[in-house]
Amino acid sequence: MFKKAIVLLACVAASFQAKADEGMWTIYNLPPQVYEIMQNEGFTMTYNDLYYGENALKNAVVNFSGYCSGVVVSPNGLVFTNHHCGFEAIRSHSTVEHDYMLNGFYAKSYEEELPNKDMFVSFMVDQADITDRLIAKGLDKMNSMQREILIDSLERALTDSVKRADKTLRVSIDPFFEGNKYYVTTYQDFTDLRLVFTIPKSMGKFGGETDNWMWPRQTCDFSVFRIYADPKTNGPAAYSEDNVPYHPKRWAQVSMQGYKDGDFSMTIGYPGSTERYLSSYGIQQMRDAENTVRAQVRGVKQDVMIKHMRASEAVRIKYDSKYASSSNYWKNSIGMNKCIDSIGIINQKAAFEERIRQWQDSTGYLKGKLDFAKLKQLYANNFEAVYTFNNLIESFWRNNEFFSRARALNSRVEIQGPKDNPKKQYAVFPDNSDEWDEALEREALAAMLGNYAKQVDPKYLPKFYKTISTKFGNDYKKYVDYLWNKSVLMKKGKKLYINKKGFDKDPGVQFGSDLMDIVYDLQEKIGTSGDEIATQERYLCDAVVRMEQDQPHYSDANFTMRLSYGQVGEYLLNGHPSGYYTTAESLVDKMKKGKEIIDYEAEPIMHELLSSKDFSPYTDKTTGKMQLCFLTNNDITGGNSGSPMFNGKGELIGLAFDGNWDSLSSDIFFDKQLARCIGVDIRFVLFMMDRWGHADRLLKEIDAK
Repeated sequence: MFKKAIVLLACVAASFQAKADEGMWTIYNLPPQVYEIMQNEGFTMTYNDLYYGENALKNAVVNFSGYCSGVVVSPNGLVFTNHHCGFEAIRSHSTVEHDYMLNGFYAKSYEEELPNKDMFVSFMVDQADITDRLIAKGLDKMNSMQREILIDSLERALTDSVKRADKTLRVSIDPFFEGNKYYVTTYQDFTDLRLVFTIPKSMGKFGGETDNWMWPRQTCDFSVFRIYADPKTNGPAAYSEDNVPYHPKRWAQVSMQGYKDGDFSMTIGYPGSTERYLSSYGIQQMRDAENTVRAQVRGVKQDVMIKHMRASEAVRIKYDSKYASSSNYWKNSIGMNKCIDSIGIINQKAAFEERIRQWQDSTGYLKGKLDFAKLKQLYANNFEAVYTFNNLIESFWRNNEFFSRARALNSRVEIQGPKDNPKKQYAVFPDNSDEWDEALEREALAAMLGNYAKQVDPKYLPKFYKTISTKFGNDYKKYVDYLWNKSVLMKKGKKLYINKKGFDKDPGVQFGSDLMDIVYDLQEKIGTSGDEIATQERYLCDAVVRMEQDQPHYSDANFTMRLSYGQVGEYLLNGHPSGYYTTAESLVDKMKKGKEIIDYEAEPIMHELLSSKDFSPYTDKTTGKMQLCFLTNNDITGGNSGSPMFNGKGELIGLAFDGNWDSLSSDIFFDKQLARCIGVDIRFVLFMMDRWGHADRLLKEIDAK
């Protein structure tokens, strides 16, 4: 749930102090000015305690499975992350008979903790600037393809080097500041990650889409996993029954002391992607060719999904995670576009670019390189292709089983059979019918085919649309039925001989081939100007940093570890103070509306627990209330889900899980007055583990103080 980051601009020429709480900062080179302001606002840890040595706080924070963040909270490797980050793991273990999404789960012993395929946590070991080394190899004179080859080559060499010292390590080289800088990061990955505890979805996703990206919130958005390690080395190991709980170098102290208005708050996590250096032309394309498309197409698809999910518990279990993922950024796209227009971000950015032009004219910096007229024309030239490509990807690439199989034939399906006899070589798709529902898939594909035809220029319709017209009278349902009934693609265990006569006559093969023809055509058109756009955007970022060189700058988020800091506090919501925390009473009030609003439904036990007269020891000492969720002005985006929220002592007070509606433009512009991070109070987490889960062994292990 969240989105993107960088120092964007002084859209209104502002001093660094005025925008000090904006920023997703790399920790290894945290600017002294930033650290000083953190101290002035209540941060009491030394810099060494933050970054250097085995006891550094950063060693308690993990990249959670490549899409979220998490924090280690015990000496035996317990990890807290968001419920929605663990959602797919919870779903994958659920059946109609044992529905852990609906009913929750608690492993009462190590033996009951559930392993998870393809999940992992990564610890960042260290990070360094490697730009000069790349420039020495000619990086600044290369095109994007040459840059990629050079960086991949160096990444492999550095990985080989670190693995000679420790085979459990890996290296990643990532671009920063739009490719003006490159940092090398060393990681250690643990792949044996087991589900330990989750509350029912009624609380873990309380409010659903009704409350998503909104304030006030009462969602208890957390789940608990455990890292397992090799019993001999305490290091990473593939899943084995012999593995034991990992004993980390550092874990976060969970605090029961709470927070008050104005208190220092810090997040450390892995924000995914921001574009705050993006030009006004790029923002306009994002609004019109990306966000608008995503909102429109997903809205159509989600209507089909939710209809089938509400009709069948089995279907709901299969699609719960897919629907949640889709709808999250559906709503995000709607909200971001609204913010872009209401704040006037495109005009603000254009005005800032005019300042850069004037500065460039006076200094000559990047003269003959940064060319705003050229950048504008490049975006205009590729708009149609980008718009169409996003329509195609959203329509067919996302969660469509038939197209996934058709596409696999063009790239990644395993070819079986004798190597010396091509005519007997074949592809066969594994039976994954437990992951999808045929009726839903058929209806969704028909809806997407019809919607795509309405949204794009006819010249971008794949060849099979002629078949739909001439053979099926533009009846998309009949065409989809024809595909499913006649194609080998959806036949369980059926071999598809790829070199035999008639292979390309299979309607599913034709369908995939025709779609990929359009994909390749669009990619070629986008690529023609895409490399030049990237170069111009890189120059623009360079100009911003140079023009404002008296101020520290942070790079856009790229799913590397970042720190953000700020304060606990409210904002003006529709002209009124929002309040900076929610209480148990507010949750009960919403649960009482469960019959009218399905996202507010909750089990009777939840009504009972949250209506308690006594929440001790989880009651806030200042307000006397059981506080559920709270606001800070920490700078976050997608990927920050599950990020620990620390107080000034580096103690855990919450888990970041969302932003507010007014923060949805933060990927391109951070508004300190309006943008807020929403976190679940760690005391609410512990309360649910205690009063609902009776998870005494875990609470003892966590040892909150």
